[in-house]
Amino acid sequence: MPTDYVSLDADAVRASIDLVARATSDDLSKPTPCRAWTLYGLLAHMATQHYGFAAASRGEDNAAIWKLRDLGDDPVKAYITSAEHVLAAFAEDGVTERQFPLHEFGASFPGHQAISFHFIDYVVHSWDVAKALGTTVTFAPDLLEAAHTVAQIVPTGEPRLTPGAAFAPDITWSGDDRLDQIVAHLGRSPHWPA
Repeated sequence: MPTDYVSLDADAVRASIDLVARATSDDLSKPTPCRAWTLYGLLAHMATQHYGFAAASRGEDNAAIWKLRDLGDDPVKAYITSAEHVLAAFAEDGVTERQFPLHEFGASFPGHQAISFHFIDYVVHSWDVAKALGTTVTFAPDLLEAAHTVAQIVPTGEPRLTPGAAFAPDITWSGDDRLDQIVAHLGRSPHWPA
């Protein structure tokens, strides 16, 4: 039986909603583990990705959808709206059997695979948001095992060194915490911001 990435992704996105809902306007300028982005920059990226993946789930291939969004006067609300939008898009019947044209990847992918990409992003971005807010995020063990499997598929080495790479080079990590293993493999230090 194939992994149910729609449900797993929904859990990861809902975790991000719960975390972002706690953010105040003062939090938006805080640094995050994600590149050189502040929390505002990370939320703008995350919202853009939600709309991009939702459009791709409908077969839309429009570069403008993937352009970084302005979150307006209420960035927290704008983020939550984007997250609810992608949750609704992925909940449609037959979504995993569709082809997703993912403009940023320059290719189309089967829905099941495309949703796994979104899923791993929102496990990691939920961790990013939690770190920026000085808190933690907890996921169920089965979700973390599925995320670990997807993370291991992400190429390491040279592809991580190119400008605009989705993930930084992997970090050697020997701890037992599965979420720490995942984020280290995808280029974040579990000790951030130390």
